[in-house]
Amino acid sequence: MFELEPLIRLGIFIGVLLIMMLWEWRAPRRPQHIDRLRRWPHNLLLVIINTLVLRWCFPLAAVGAALLASERGWGLFNAVSVPIWICVVLSLLILDLLIYLQHRLFHAVPLLWRLHRVHHADLEFDVTTGLRFHPLEILLSMAIKLAAVTLLGAPALAVLLFEVLLNATAMFNHGNVRCPKRLDRWLRLILVTPDMHRVHHSVIPKETDSNFGFNLPWWDRLFGTYRARPAAGQQGMTIGLNQFRNPTELRLHRLLLQPFRRR
Repeated sequence: MFELEPLIRLGIFIGVLLIMMLWEWRAPRRPQHIDRLRRWPHNLLLVIINTLVLRWCFPLAAVGAALLASERGWGLFNAVSVPIWICVVLSLLILDLLIYLQHRLFHAVPLLWRLHRVHHADLEFDVTTGLRFHPLEILLSMAIKLAAVTLLGAPALAVLLFEVLLNATAMFNHGNVRCPKRLDRWLRLILVTPDMHRVHHSVIPKETDSNFGFNLPWWDRLFGTYRARPAAGQQGMTIGLNQFRNPTELRLHRLLLQPFRRR
C-alpha cells in the first residue's frame, strides 16, 4: 500500500478538488468579484511548483520517514509496546496539534509571517486558497513534520491518513461553499468548517489571529483562539491583507517574490 502512497494521495487530491469546485459552482457562500481565471492558474501553478520542490528536496516524504523510523526503531512509539490502533489515534491527534502550533508560530514570528502571508494575501476565499503556500513555507513545514514523525515514531498508516486528511480538509475548509447553519453548527464540533476558517482570512488582524486549526477545531477552543464569526458577518467581511489589495499581487511571480519585499 505504501508503495502506492503518491498515487493514493494524488487520486484523493484530484477527487476532493473537483468535488469542491463543483460545490462552489452550484452553491457559493459569497459572491466573488475577481474572476477565477485571474486567480486559479497562479494558485494551481504554485501547487505544481511546491510538489516538484518537495519531491526534489525531500524524496523520502513523511510516510517514508515513518517507515525508516520503524525499521530503525526510532521514536517514542517504536520504543514502547502499545497497540497499533492507539499509536495511530495518538499520532493523528499529536500531528494535528503540531500543525495548529506551527500555524500560530508562522503568524507570531515576523520572518515566518513573510512566508505565510502569501496564503493570506489572496483577495478571494475558495478551494484554491487552501493550496496557495510559498515553496519555502512548504519546505519548512515538511522539515518540521519529518522531525515530528521521526521523534514520535508514528506508524506509517497514521502518517498516510494524516497527510490525506490534512490535504482534504484544507481544501474543504477553504471552500466558498454554502452549508446549512444547523449542519455547520454541529459539524464544527468535530471539524473545521469553511464558515469557521473563513474568519481566519479576515482583513481585521484580531480575526486573522483566530481559528488556526486546519482539521480539528478543538485546539482553538482549548487555547482560546476560537472565534465563532467575523464582526462584519460572512457576507460583509473583507478577505485578504490591507497591504496587498492590488489584483496584480495575485500573479505567480508576485507570489514567489512577496516574502522578499519590504512591504
